[in-house]
Amino acid sequence: MGRRQFFTSLQALVRSPESSAPHTEMLPVIDDAFAVGVLDLSIRIGESMLASGAPASEVTLTIVRVAGVYGLDPVHVDVSYNSITVAHHRSGADKPITLMRVVRSQAPDHARLQRLQALVTQIRGGMPVDAARAEFRVVRRTPFAYHPPVIVTAQALLAVGVALMFGANWLVILLSFIAAGGAAITQFLLGRAHVPFFFSQVAGAFVLTLIAAVAPSLEATGWPVAQDIKPTVIVASGIVLMLAGLTVVGAAQDAIDGFALTATGRILELMTQTLGVVLGILAGLETARVVGAGMDVPNDPLPFGPLPLQFVGAALIAVSVTIYNGAGLRVVAVSVGLSVVAWAGYTAASALGFETAAASGVGAFAGSLVGILAAYRLHVPSVAITTAAILPMVPGAAVFRGLLGVVESGSSTALLLSGFTTLASAATIGIALAVGASLGIYVGQPLRASLGTVIRARARERS
Repeated sequence: MGRRQFFTSLQALVRSPESSAPHTEMLPVIDDAFAVGVLDLSIRIGESMLASGAPASEVTLTIVRVAGVYGLDPVHVDVSYNSITVAHHRSGADKPITLMRVVRSQAPDHARLQRLQALVTQIRGGMPVDAARAEFRVVRRTPFAYHPPVIVTAQALLAVGVALMFGANWLVILLSFIAAGGAAITQFLLGRAHVPFFFSQVAGAFVLTLIAAVAPSLEATGWPVAQDIKPTVIVASGIVLMLAGLTVVGAAQDAIDGFALTATGRILELMTQTLGVVLGILAGLETARVVGAGMDVPNDPLPFGPLPLQFVGAALIAVSVTIYNGAGLRVVAVSVGLSVVAWAGYTAASALGFETAAASGVGAFAGSLVGILAAYRLHVPSVAITTAAILPMVPGAAVFRGLLGVVESGSSTALLLSGFTTLASAATIGIALAVGASLGIYVGQPLRASLGTVIRARARERS
């Protein structure tokens, strides 16, 4: 008897206990029509979020939560770049209920994303499904927050912010505004004509580079301020503008979350649109060289201006990109603060001796970490404020300097290698920004959950 008890105890230590769960499960009384309606609402909310710039993980979690509120559990969700498939299969049912939606066009609209997140919060708070469906129709039909002239002006002001960071004089700032505005208007008109965005990137970069190439001709006016025109600053500010709408952080986050197909699609789209900028700049540089307006390759990287101007420029960039992405005033205000935090992290890391790529990663980490916490407290989309925070660190000047070195190399192997090395350094900075921002988001998520627990506990104590 003692031996049997010994082996029984030993078996309990080694083997997992058998499940005590019943072999049957309680089936909620949900008819197929109601289930289809709930899945349709869930997938449409997810589709709108994906089209507005939300990462795939957030879309998946939202669909599961909305369906679960109305009794549909489990729900299986598959997000593959521009398509979403949702399935619900109750035990005992002959066939699953499966819906699929295809995202026809994706353009950042952070005001709509914020309203969708607020709707999901209301649904989780007990909003009836009919009321949720009606509210979603209102959100979906809401137009973009700003008119085209406001968007074009915001894009031009983004270039002004970059020029301020480099300490440019008023004439270079004005030329940056004009060049970026010309590129933005070109892209807007081509978009109205339904030209693919790749060719819009080529055309915008071409216009930008030509304006920068002819800018030094103002030296003939004899103005003292015209003697210090830097075409590199003008083109660099435009490059940051045309890379502002690319989903670098979203692509990196999807890859880390395990959404390989979505990440691959976004990365390929990112590379294609960046290639459009590169081809447009190369075409502009070659055209300028043929007409005798070629530019000299700078030997050293562009130095930043005074530190206060750097922060002012970073804040202006944040304001511009949030307006360009359709965000509201609350997101604009938060983005300004985060851009200052991110740039402070970059300057502090640079002062400690970090290389540019590493310092950029530190700045992106600081901005996204604070951003994920601020997004929870202030109920704003984290992707909106994170994008605005890291944009001032985009290496527009390095990209242009590398391309200029390649075009003007001629038979000089050293200049050609220097150009490719500079481009590789710019790519490294871009990767560091994506990794730093993604790391900040993942470190901030458990901190945000802990913060939420503390806030709810204190609220219960007060009540």
